[in-house]
This record gives sequence, structure tokens and C-alpha cells, in this order.
Amino acid sequence: MIAFLSGTIEYLDADTVIIDVGGVGYEVKISAEVSGALSAVGTGNAVKLYTYTYLREDQIALYGFRSRDDLALFRQLITVSGIGPKGGLSLLSAMSADDLRFAIVSGDARMISRAPGVGKKTAERLILDLRDRISSAYAVQGESGFASGGMAVSAGIGQDAGPAEESTPVSDAIEALMALGYMRAEAARAVKKCSQKDDTGAILQEALRYL
Repeated sequence: MIAFLSGTIEYLDADTVIIDVGGVGYEVKISAEVSGALSAVGTGNAVKLYTYTYLREDQIALYGFRSRDDLALFRQLITVSGIGPKGGLSLLSAMSADDLRFAIVSGDARMISRAPGVGKKTAERLILDLRDRISSAYAVQGESGFASGGMAVSAGIGQDAGPAEESTPVSDAIEALMALGYMRAEAARAVKKCSQKDDTGAILQEALRYL
């Protein structure tokens, strides 16, 4: 298995990059986000991508990611029934890895189903299969959390928070922000500033601009 590639960019388009590693060109499938980032680096310049090797009887393909966390998310995505490597890359092209984690943690099937080839049922299955795994995978002890692609995720998920309150889009958004590492007070302040109050996913997107 090829864990990563470190070399220079020989060729780049919207979904493929060829990396020259010691005179050998490796063709790597990439998301739109990675393509945009590599465009900023520029052809002929050095780059490092973490890779997933896809093996079938009639095909060998490499998929590239900017961080180990994004590669780990891709590996989780392709464990879900109905989502193969192409589907996983489609999801990561439709939204950033952090936005996708947000959508999964908050149960926003509508946002996830915007990815080409991913219908509502597949999105709901993805949330069902990965929501707890993604929440716990990035949880750490203490309030500070740690950064994953620019987003901090902390440990408080699943802890006893006292009597349960009625779930609303606003309260769900606050809980999702807390699951991603923000303190309740700052999450509540950000959500309070949002103009959208009836859709959890929309509230989360707007609240992020205030955090």
C-alpha cells in the first residue's frame, strides 16, 4: 500500500493530479477542494498527499488527500453501503471535509444529498452509520479539544447533561457546535445571531461565520 506521495506536480485538472516522484509519475484521483489547493501551489512545485490505494481485479487507483484526518474520513465513508471510492470523492468535492463532518454530526441529510450520485436514502444511511463514530473519533479529554482540518472537536459527547430538553433546530445546532469543540455559551451566542431558525444545517453554516 502507498501511504503517501511526496514529489512535484506534473499535471493537474479538476479531479486528477500527476505527481512526479523521483521520475515516476503517479496519477491520483482528487476532490475539487484538493484540486483548488494544488492549483494554488502550482505545477512544478512540491506537494505531499496522503493516499488510499483502491485495488480490484481490473483496476488500481490512487485517491489523494491533504491530511491524514481527511483520508480517515474517506475510509469511513466508503464503509457505508452504497458509497464507493467515487462516491466518497464526490462527497468531498461537494463540500469540505469539515462541512461533511458537520453535516453528519448534525444529521443534515439534505446537505449530504447535494453531492452528485448521493440520494437521500444513502445520506440517511451514512448519518446512521457514521454519526457516533465521527463524534467519538475526534473526541479528547478536556475542554480544549484538538484541531482537525481547522475544526476543534472535544470530548463532551454522550455525557450526562441533565434533564433532556425538547429538540429543536436551534438546540440541535448548539449541540452540534458543542460536539465540534465549541463551548455552549459561544455556540449559543453564534446561533442567536443567525437569521435562519428553522433548519439545523442552515443554522450551522451561518453560525460558523460568527465563530
